[in-house]
Parts: sequence; C-alpha cells; structure tokens
Amino acid sequence: MSNMTGSEPLAAQARQLVQAGEWQQAADVLRQLIGEVTGVAAGQLTINRDQYSLNSLNGTVTLDDGRALFFKYHNEEGEDKTIEEYYNAELLRESGFRVDVPVYACGEPGRQILMYTLRHDRRMADICRDIEQQQAWDQEAEIEEAQRRADRDILTHTLPTLKPGLVSAVAAEPVHQLFYHRLISPENPEITAGLGGRVARFYVGKTFRLEDEELEWQTLSNLRWVINGVTYQHSLRQLFTEAGIRLAPAALAGHGVITAHGDAHNANVWYDTSEEIPQLVSFDPAFAGRNIPALLAEVKATFHNIFAHPLWLYEPSRCGELYKVTVMRRGDTLYVDHNWQLTPLRAAFLRDKGEEYWQPLLAQLARRGWLPPHWQRIFRLAMFCCPTLVLDLRAGGFSGHTQTSSALGLAMAMMLGSEPVEDTDEFSDWLAGISPAEQPL
Repeated sequence: MSNMTGSEPLAAQARQLVQAGEWQQAADVLRQLIGEVTGVAAGQLTINRDQYSLNSLNGTVTLDDGRALFFKYHNEEGEDKTIEEYYNAELLRESGFRVDVPVYACGEPGRQILMYTLRHDRRMADICRDIEQQQAWDQEAEIEEAQRRADRDILTHTLPTLKPGLVSAVAAEPVHQLFYHRLISPENPEITAGLGGRVARFYVGKTFRLEDEELEWQTLSNLRWVINGVTYQHSLRQLFTEAGIRLAPAALAGHGVITAHGDAHNANVWYDTSEEIPQLVSFDPAFAGRNIPALLAEVKATFHNIFAHPLWLYEPSRCGELYKVTVMRRGDTLYVDHNWQLTPLRAAFLRDKGEEYWQPLLAQLARRGWLPPHWQRIFRLAMFCCPTLVLDLRAGGFSGHTQTSSALGLAMAMMLGSEPVEDTDEFSDWLAGISPAEQPL
C-alpha cells in the first residue's frame, strides 16, 4: 500500500499510486480532481495501460452530465507541461495544423490536467501495430496513403512559418526537454554536457547486460561497434558528448526555426474517419512552439513511427520472440548481429517522410543559406537521442528492457547516430537520398 499522507497535490498522488500499482485508488483521486476542474461530478473512469504512454498518464472518464472525455497529464517530475499543451494546440490550429484542442485545461501546480471530447477514432500507432501483428498487408496501402497525406500537410503548414531563429526564443522552446535538457545536469555543472541528465541517471556508472556479454559503462561507452558486419565511427560516449554540443539550443538557433508540434509521433495522432477521406489529427502538443529548430521538428515522429517498430522499444519483453541477437566483445570492439529489419509498412513510412517532408524542407533551408554543412550530424544525433533518452535501455534498468532488447536498442541507436566507416546501411542511404543537391560551404 502507498504511504502517502494525502498532503500531496492530487495529480502527484495519482502518479504515485499508479507507480505503486494501486490503480483503483489512483482512479478515485483522478475522479476527485476532474470533478473539481470541471465542476461536474466524475463517474466511470479508466486509466489506460498502454505501451505508448511512456511519460504521461491518460484515460477516459464519463461525467454525471453524460459527457465522455479523454484526459491526460504528464507524470514525470520536472516535466509538467500539460497546461502549455492547451495554448500550444491553439497556436498549431492558428497555423492550419490538424490538432485536437482540449475542452478543459487546469494549470495549477500539482493539478495540471487536460480533458478532450472523447473520440471513438483509434490512434494511428495502434492501427499500424495491428497491421504488423496480423500481417494484414492488404490494409497497408490505405494507412500508408493517410500518413503520406499527413506528411505533405505538415510541410504545407510548416514552410510558411520558416524564419531566422533568435537564441533567446529558441532556448525557451519546450521541445528541448526531449533532447538537450535530458543531456545536462544544471545542478551539477561540472558534469560534461551530454553525460548529465538522463544519461547520468540511466547509463553512467551502470552495468549493461547485452545477451551473453556483461559490461560496465566505462568499458562499453568507449567501444567501437560493428553491427551486422558494418563498422561505425563513434563510441557511445562520443555520441552523447557530441549531442551535448550540437543539440544545445544556441547551436541550433542559426539554422532556421518553424512552428511545429515537436512530438507528433503516431501515438499522439488520431486516425480520424469523420471525413470521406481519413485524416490524421494530432494531440498532446506539450512540446509545440513557434521557434522550434527546423532540423528537430519531425525527428521524434521519424524515429518513433519507423525505427521503434515492431515492438522492441514499446514491448521489450516480446523482443526475444521476434529477433535473434548475438553480442560478442573482442578487444575494443563490440560485434552485434541481429535480424531486425523494417517491415514493409515502416519502410514505406520512411520513404514517404523523406520525400514529402524532409527533402523539400532541407532544400528550402539550403536555398536560404540556413543548412549547415554538418546538418547530418545534427539529424543523426537527434535520432540517436530518441531511443536512448526516452527510456532506460539497460536490461534490469528503469524500463523493463531485456538483454535482447537492450542489445538491439543500443545497436539501433548507434546505427542512427554514427556513420559507417566504409560500408553503408539503410539509414545512410536514406539520408543521402534526402540531401539537397547543393549545400552552402
């Protein structure tokens, strides 16, 4: 049982109760909070237990006046962005983006919660998962086309907002909570940027179990990686420390900024069938803004919609059912072999995201002289941060990863973050394909 005194704010109480596995008590607390915020008593309430809600709580509630609502709030200490989401939804809608806007919003500390009119649409992430689980490839074309339309639509509303960035405005954007702020420890400035924050909490000084290998951070972080026969240039330590430099807000401010959602992966997207042609409608714009570095805006969606699947990031316990992973250390090199590959659906998403969004955006940045020669390093490092900073990838760590999913996840992160020494791989080929023909010197 929880040892809470009841003095904590209601949202904090609910978070602690969920973490303790006391779901019914958490639901009772949330009913009280929702009743106070809406002024209407809350009846039936269900907290969702889905694999995609990595850093937030959400669920459904029926009010005594008959209205059914979807509620959510961020449940990490120091990441209470919920009320900003209300205003961010409005700014996205003003720019023409398809986005759900909450009907209730409470921003009081410890009581931050949003409530939306309950939709009976499904999330795009769930539809994609079902297609892959059931191998229902006959449904792929319709879903792929909806995603392609969405990528095209996002670009249409993004490009008119492209402008030069001011360091102060860029630094104030909440999107950095997903990247740079997770790499630093402001309370311990002596910690090198890139090795603080979640990196320090998840990895530094820890033990890693990667299939049959057990390695300490000090050793693993300095090893070179050979993945499926391809040798990569960087070590884990080098990628984290470089990310701490290149993803700093001031370092990104000179490369153009845009209005964007910032976290529009498909677990934050409804598959809206209310129109004749299905449309994708985003929600949860907690990290949206008007001054988001253009090279960051769709990175989370690019990683989470494509490279996090099938299942290994969100359902690590099932990783052993799907994949064969072997790990062997020889001297200063770690050899990892695996049989993971993009499914036809994810391969289509990658192609379309490149053609419909990234390629024209990069071309526009290049034409304006805002695309730096090292843009691929920025892009790769942001992609690298997506799996390594959203969850602890260590087996036996905070997030339930196994020795198989940990090895595969870290190998995936290395493949995204580091260039091959001589050979090539699928991601490198894709990056080459979206690169503008001419770049500024």
